[in-house]
Amino acid sequence: MADSILNDFLFGQSLEAHKYFGAHFVTHETITKTPKGRNKKVLEKGVLFRLYAPLADDVSIIGEWNSWTAGASPMKKVDISGVWELFVPGLSNYQSYKYHFKNAKGYYVDKADPYAFYSEYRPNSCSRLFDVEGFIWHDKPYLNTRTRNFDKAMSIYEMHLGSWKGQVDGRNLSYEEVADFLIPYLKEHAYTHIEIMPITQYPFDGSWGYQATGFYSVDSRYGNPMQLMSFVDRLHQAGIGVILDYVVVHFASDLYGLVDFDGSKLYEYSDPRNTFSQWGSPQFDLGKDPVRSFLMSGINYFLEYFHLDGIRVDAVSNIIFWDGDKSRGENTGATEFIKRLNGKIHLTYPEVMMIAEDSSDFQGVTKPLEYGGLGFDYKWDLGWMNDTLKYYSLDPIYKRYDHNKLTFSMAYFYSENFLLPLSHDEVVHGKGTIINKLWGDYDQKFALLRNLYTYQFAHPGKKLNFMGNELASFDEWNELRSLPWNLKAYPKHDSVSRMMRDLNRIYEYESALKVEEYNPAHFNWLMVDNANQSVFAFERRVGESHLIFVFNMTGNYYNDYDIGVTRAGTYEEIFNSDKDVYGGWNQYNGLPVTSINEEGPERRPYRLTIKLASFAALILKYKNGQ
Repeated sequence: MADSILNDFLFGQSLEAHKYFGAHFVTHETITKTPKGRNKKVLEKGVLFRLYAPLADDVSIIGEWNSWTAGASPMKKVDISGVWELFVPGLSNYQSYKYHFKNAKGYYVDKADPYAFYSEYRPNSCSRLFDVEGFIWHDKPYLNTRTRNFDKAMSIYEMHLGSWKGQVDGRNLSYEEVADFLIPYLKEHAYTHIEIMPITQYPFDGSWGYQATGFYSVDSRYGNPMQLMSFVDRLHQAGIGVILDYVVVHFASDLYGLVDFDGSKLYEYSDPRNTFSQWGSPQFDLGKDPVRSFLMSGINYFLEYFHLDGIRVDAVSNIIFWDGDKSRGENTGATEFIKRLNGKIHLTYPEVMMIAEDSSDFQGVTKPLEYGGLGFDYKWDLGWMNDTLKYYSLDPIYKRYDHNKLTFSMAYFYSENFLLPLSHDEVVHGKGTIINKLWGDYDQKFALLRNLYTYQFAHPGKKLNFMGNELASFDEWNELRSLPWNLKAYPKHDSVSRMMRDLNRIYEYESALKVEEYNPAHFNWLMVDNANQSVFAFERRVGESHLIFVFNMTGNYYNDYDIGVTRAGTYEEIFNSDKDVYGGWNQYNGLPVTSINEEGPERRPYRLTIKLASFAALILKYKNGQ
């Protein structure tokens, strides 16, 4: 088996490199001599170390058990490809270690284990032994029913584990402690999934995990691998899926990590034009077979050992094009890696989602491999996010001139399986929070915020909101402090959370919002050209589930507003963002509304007259025909 893994690893085909390389607790058979000089087989428990470092020399392990003495635990080169090996008996969990060796440049270096399952808490940088086998799971019922959610509601709560609740008495909450608070909150607000920002070991807090040193090592800020397993297990038992943000583009430049690992560009590009990313970090050379195996195995490790339900691949545009620069052309070695990754993961885990964070216009990101695509299940619609936020920031007087910013998304929506993000990237670095981006005074901003979130849920595509969006904070997110939970004491802010909860529940209940949402037959504009009034309306219909959505993007109030509809009958208002329970002025349609048998606006066959409040968004449900 070991030879098979190594062979696959060298050819860029392995999902199991972590079962061969790294530090593994094993029972090892050794041969000793009896007092009479005979060979005797002895079984010893200990740790088998394997390192891939082709150009290294004089390799040894330094650790707690040998007082960090170079040469005390020498490794043997066991394969011409550059595999070093050593069995050390009697070791235990949590003992720290590094590899010490002479690199290709003739310098002795100390390196953390690229395949370590656990690491010291920064600023310390050693790997730590940890036995990841033997966790007892309780999530089989959840795993037996999970899918890639194409016909299901998927409302994702994106989160940074350390700042959701923040530190308590100067320490981070553990994975399990976060779960104590998180699970009831997610259940109350009806989110279906969480997406965790990267929790592969990283040294700098301000990188948020996007520049890692350990791609198999769970973030020691919050505990050990077993605690993360418990975290996922408990979420699954509560019916909540877990998606992990994983970075395959670049890695941290800290010298104990992957950079210049054995004195060569083992993991990064050799070409100086490609060595460093736009963030100043070394880039993985995704055309190298061992690098491909390293990253694919890393993702598989988290799926296999932590039962994750999806992987969000960061910065896919920087994979498709050289450093994200379209003018330099496609990086075919990198796109081949993505195809291989998605193909192997889907073959191994047919129910696991692969999600691309991609800002490019590259075609076929979510097209299946057999049809020439990259094979992702979903792609973040960053165009929708940028256009939408720009539109909502405009003074209503000028919205008529950018009317297309709300309509354009549906012109391309069916080209990919899109996911609609309002992510962490939009609430940092001076960009302002979501509510701060919106036009108007205090009350107008809240009214537009309610309208915006309703529009996100009404629009086809899966949903993602960064933690705290539901609190309507005016202060940007900071990874070093807790979310401002004190805002829940203020009705305006608390009402936004209540509204998000209700939207999630409507999303879960109504088939029109989730079934076959990537089929254009189920979406129809009812009012798309009314730029002068900045009012939009569309319908979504699947089977007996038929919903109409109306959005007033200005402060104008209409007691009797006509929209055209395609079906005669009665419509019931099931949601209105202007209700007082959401912080509005309670201008809503209390009684069911019946269509008039005459042509409506934009030449629809029937007319519906409704009350339309300032900056209001409403949802009407078709009840019955006349």
